[in-house]
Amino acid sequence: MRAYSIVGDSPKPIKISVMADAERTDYKEDILPKKSSVINCIRVACYIDQVPLALDMVKDAVDKGYEAIIQLMAASVVGEQDLRDALDLFAKSPADAVYIVDSFGAFYSEHIRKLTMMYLDALKGTGKDAGFHGHNNQQLAFANTIEAPIAGANRLDATIGGLGCGAGNCPLELLVGFLHNPKFRLRPVLECCRDVLAPLAKEINWGYSIPYAITAQLNQHPRDAIAWHAGKNPDDYVAFYDKVVEEE
Repeated sequence: MRAYSIVGDSPKPIKISVMADAERTDYKEDILPKKSSVINCIRVACYIDQVPLALDMVKDAVDKGYEAIIQLMAASVVGEQDLRDALDLFAKSPADAVYIVDSFGAFYSEHIRKLTMMYLDALKGTGKDAGFHGHNNQQLAFANTIEAPIAGANRLDATIGGLGCGAGNCPLELLVGFLHNPKFRLRPVLECCRDVLAPLAKEINWGYSIPYAITAQLNQHPRDAIAWHAGKNPDDYVAFYDKVVEEE
């Protein structure tokens, strides 16, 4: 219903995309045919051991009339040969684009440069785009995001005010400012930051914090940092560090 309230009855120059996680989505039933939906694109997210299922999800989405994107999560813990094997399969799929995803916020710019070129090489001749989705655990989501198009990616993810689970994502206002493209207007984004996100920040927490940085430096999923933030001593960073290092 929220999507209908955005789109209404008249065509709009926007596309609505939804995420479908492998093994967490009853995609054959829950994703309706495109003719019965206001959604334009299905983004299929998977881990390396879920690639066969993700490929079937992409095919299902395309068969139903959607654009489809596939994004391999936690790329920072995937071996190079496993990644190349997955990219070979993605290149043969009907997906419109393949995304690099820095799930743990563990990558640095040199990693993004190398991965972008690897993805583009694997997708060469297929007509598929390469994209990047960064997390801000080490305050590098913006830096890594602008590295991707320099290396050749042409799809970039960002959120207004960096809004996102945990450490959040690349702030849209920074990316718009960097691109200097006249078709993108910064002022409406700033209005949303002022009118929506500033009040929201008083109710919920997101963005960079030391526990998220620690899990990123250890190349770990931020679930422990998220749990620590919800605990009794969220600012005891030393205790958190000792805990996660001991468990590593």
